[in-house]
This record gives sequence, C-alpha cells and structure tokens, in this order.
Amino acid sequence: MSLEEKFDSAKDQVAGKAKEAEGKITGDESKEAEGKAQGFLGKVKDAITDVKDNVKDTVEGMKNDSEK
Repeated sequence: MSLEEKFDSAKDQVAGKAKEAEGKITGDESKEAEGKAQGFLGKVKDAITDVKDNVKDTVEGMKNDSEK
C-alpha cells in the first residue's frame, strides 16, 4: 500500500468519524449518515488496496516461479 493510498483512506475514515460525531452531537441524522458512509468508504479503499497488493505479490511470485 503506497503512502498516498494509506493517507487517502485514513483521511476518509477520520473525516467520516468527525462528521458522524458532529451529527450525533447536533442531532443531524443526515450528517451522521454521511459520516458513516465516508468512514465506510475509507475502509473499502483499504480493502481494495490490500487486494491490489495481494494480486501484485501473487503475479510477482508467479513470474519468479516461471523464471526458475
């Protein structure tokens, strides 16, 4: 996972938590839902990056195995 990807997903998760907390404090259900969605987006980005990294590692492993 690149540093940029880590930062992007962490940013979404933190911003989502902040919006969710703001929504709970102010009673704004829309803001709370928006925060939950943004936090979920950050988690999805993490998962996608993990899958991408696993595929990359698998392909590199297959290349190395075929070169033997």
